[in-house]
Amino acid sequence: MAEIVDVTDASFDGEVLKSETPVLVDFWAEWCAPCRQIAPIVKELADDYGDRLKVVKMNIDESPKTPGTYGIRSIPTLLAFRGGQVVGQLIGARPKAAFQEMLDDIV
Repeated sequence: MAEIVDVTDASFDGEVLKSETPVLVDFWAEWCAPCRQIAPIVKELADDYGDRLKVVKMNIDESPKTPGTYGIRSIPTLLAFRGGQVVGQLIGARPKAAFQEMLDDIV
């Protein structure tokens, strides 16, 4: 089972931007119903892609600086990073296939 790491403003640089592997970042908050709705899908993606993809979650209430940097205006927003650059973005609750389509181009 793949581990999903919680990242903060302080750990984002090391965990995401400097990662050797592509990273999927789930920007979410406790009060966000659609965020909770896609949480099992995000977990499945982490398991499905295994070592080819690192999956992290960032609570926007606890770490507001990074979402601001990337212009996150609504959640859930998922950004895919490769080599420290944003290479994919999905906003809102989507079916698993939508996430897979984005990730298959990246990993």
